[in-house]
Amino acid sequence: MKSGRITKVSGPLVVAEGLENANMADVVRVGEQRLIGEILTMTGGTASIQVYEETSGLGPGTVVETTGAPLSVELGPGMIENIYDGIQRPLEEIMKMVGSNITRGVEVPALSRSKKWDFKATAKVGDKVIGGDVIGTVQETSVVLHKIMVPNGLSGKIKSISSGSYTVEDVVATLTLDNGETKELTMIQRWPVRVGRPYKKKFPPTAPLCSGQRIIDTMFPIAKGGTAAVPGPFGSGKTVVQHQLAKWSDVDIVVYIGCGERGNEMTDVLREFPELQDPRTGESLMKRTVLIANTSDMPVAAREASIYTGITIAEYFRDMGYAVAVIADSTSRWAEALREMSGRLEEMPGEEGYPAYLASRLAQFYERAGVVSTMGREERVGSLTAVGAVSPPGGDLSEPVSQGTMRIVKVFWSLDASLAYRRHFPAINWLNSYSLYLSSMRDWFNENIGRDFMDNRDRAMSMLQEEAELNEIVQLVGKDSLGAGDQLTLETAKMIREDFLQQNAFMETDSYSSYDRQAKLLGLILKYDKLCRDAIKKGADLQPLFSLSARDRIGRAKSVDANEYVAAYADIDKLMEQEIDAIAMKGGAE
Repeated sequence: MKSGRITKVSGPLVVAEGLENANMADVVRVGEQRLIGEILTMTGGTASIQVYEETSGLGPGTVVETTGAPLSVELGPGMIENIYDGIQRPLEEIMKMVGSNITRGVEVPALSRSKKWDFKATAKVGDKVIGGDVIGTVQETSVVLHKIMVPNGLSGKIKSISSGSYTVEDVVATLTLDNGETKELTMIQRWPVRVGRPYKKKFPPTAPLCSGQRIIDTMFPIAKGGTAAVPGPFGSGKTVVQHQLAKWSDVDIVVYIGCGERGNEMTDVLREFPELQDPRTGESLMKRTVLIANTSDMPVAAREASIYTGITIAEYFRDMGYAVAVIADSTSRWAEALREMSGRLEEMPGEEGYPAYLASRLAQFYERAGVVSTMGREERVGSLTAVGAVSPPGGDLSEPVSQGTMRIVKVFWSLDASLAYRRHFPAINWLNSYSLYLSSMRDWFNENIGRDFMDNRDRAMSMLQEEAELNEIVQLVGKDSLGAGDQLTLETAKMIREDFLQQNAFMETDSYSSYDRQAKLLGLILKYDKLCRDAIKKGADLQPLFSLSARDRIGRAKSVDANEYVAAYADIDKLMEQEIDAIAMKGGAE
């Protein structure tokens, strides 16, 4: 190891001399406590180092040692159900060692070195393998089959391989490389976090990520392998929206990054996830989740690393052929960490003090999402979906992080404080939000949900926009001055808002809504509108149409048990037809 000495300490920034043999992005150990840091810039032998732990007590002359390797994560069995900090230190293991408060300089491997895993070999002696090929599997949890892959860049013939019970450091196979050398393979891989893992080919995303949230899935869907942003002011429900996505999304693996948010929000996740049941597997949600907790009271610099740590872990599972979702809460806190380090490095500030390279760093993160054909000879397709919360100060979407994110992502769920104050959750504003995946996913919806689903979605959206225009007229001249058709539009739009878009995360029957249920419920509301318009043409009065018992039952339809909704919705449909027919006949007779 090469060592240098500190010349300056400024918060998380440490400047050291005598590191001529070090490289940019190398990990270093600082001082007697061996605090972990990363080299940001090099000028000759002088290195500016970002330290991921509290730097109080450090001073000029303190020794800095370089490890000669970039900041990397350990990838292998044992990551699922684990809780890491921003630089992949397992918090539960640290708590067992030093108690609830993390002491500085703690060195704990990310993956347990003592736990044994049942390795089942799928490759045979003599098989020709290349980087990305699966040589065996480990049943990591009841729902995740961990595929042990040949590290990228290696190719050769398998010399020996055997099933059995091994730790992650035990040799499970040996490989005779193409150049004749022998390479021992374990179940652990290391990968630098700032470098995206390779793939063969990227595909356009065409299948939706079902989240069970009606306003997301029906109105502004995100594709598997897509990118989305959830901006909103304080108290508008960003974290709850992200929790709902992490809980119910139909993906194989969820990587949840708590980056700079309050500790109590992360505590909610830690308490809820083990108790909640995944609707697809019936198992605990933690059985498919990796948590990265880097809360607001933890060192600022580690926030910057936590985003990369999370997406690298996600890419590793994507390479196994799984659908993975990365939920980052929030990228604004990560950008603030960039701003702090940039300021201490005395770089030229950009807009609002953020570094000039903020937009390119955001793009580097979101560009790692996608649907890809993975490395290896076997054809596997994996997807990585990236959803980032943005916390603009005062809800101002014109600030740099929001603007930089909006230029990159293809789905924008704009949270609205006024909706949150009216207790309308999820508080996603349907007039300001958008999804650019609608056209690419239309074929999937037509084939799997029904050909009328997207037509109903477009009709509902146009009604909500019409309602916004009519409300301006109502404020001037009153509702009674509107024609019967416009009054019905207001009533139907109200039903779409209150009976369809509004959802209760704390009600078991309403927290998750399948695509079939969403399609049937929206179909009911729009059928009510169509039947009422037909009745009005026949001379029916508006008031009886607005006070139907079927109308009340539509309002309560979302609380019907998930196993009974098909029959219940059919009953409402039948009752609605009978009641509206009776009113229409009466109107026609008059």
